[in-house]
Amino acid sequence: MPRKLFCELGPRAYQVSLWKVCALRHLRNLRCHGIIAREHSEAALPCLVYAHKSLIRRRLGDVDMALQENKAVNLGLAAPKLDGILIRPGETFSFWALVGNTTARKGYLDGLTLSKGRAFPGVGGGLCQLSNLLHWMALHSPLEIAEHHHHDAYDLFPDFGRQVPFGCGTSIQYNNLDYRLTNNTEYVFQLRVWTDETHLCGELRADKPMPFRWHVKETESRFVRQGEDLYRENVILRRTIDPVTGNTCANEVMRRSHAKVLYDEKYITCQIMEG
Repeated sequence: MPRKLFCELGPRAYQVSLWKVCALRHLRNLRCHGIIAREHSEAALPCLVYAHKSLIRRRLGDVDMALQENKAVNLGLAAPKLDGILIRPGETFSFWALVGNTTARKGYLDGLTLSKGRAFPGVGGGLCQLSNLLHWMALHSPLEIAEHHHHDAYDLFPDFGRQVPFGCGTSIQYNNLDYRLTNNTEYVFQLRVWTDETHLCGELRADKPMPFRWHVKETESRFVRQGEDLYRENVILRRTIDPVTGNTCANEVMRRSHAKVLYDEKYITCQIMEG
């Protein structure tokens, strides 16, 4: 039997381990002063690279819709922390360096939190929708994804109004699991994010036009039964396109998903393959 990690010895041990990880991250951020993007600009940069919006209140299985209402509050608090942020050449964008700790004292409410295949309420929950939005926009740009924790070990909820392919999500946890983008180009980028009554909205902008455009799509999407378990599989591809000629300059596999399905298969409308 493998030896347990200290964080696995119980809730208190887990909290001690999490505090240690967060403290070390904070110290690393201090050493990176001048590298972490922190400058905001109210004026929008002139060139739109990509824009996207996602519905805030979605039906997720039998999850209490009150958590979706709370998520709307949480997104409304966090989005202004990122809106207008400039990512200059050589700088790195850090989600948590800008948003900070999402505590009840700051007005954050219980939202939906996901961990190890479980969904439960947690203060500040639901902000993964914000990091998901950022990631989807970043995939349509030359920004380097410097830190990204995938959210696709499990398929927890049946599709409902899905706009972004499965496997493009992100997992975040304050000062432990961050989402980071590094600008290794000659361009200045800017994030614009805001909420309205129904949607979380975002734009990625730049100071100059991009030399390419990017198209991201899902392929090889299927559900596969393996023994008594059901898995969702797909491949996320990104195509780099010359905007003048329309020719494809590069094709990249961004992610291959193999996620255990945790909801009733009656919600699956396509054919299930036998593994």
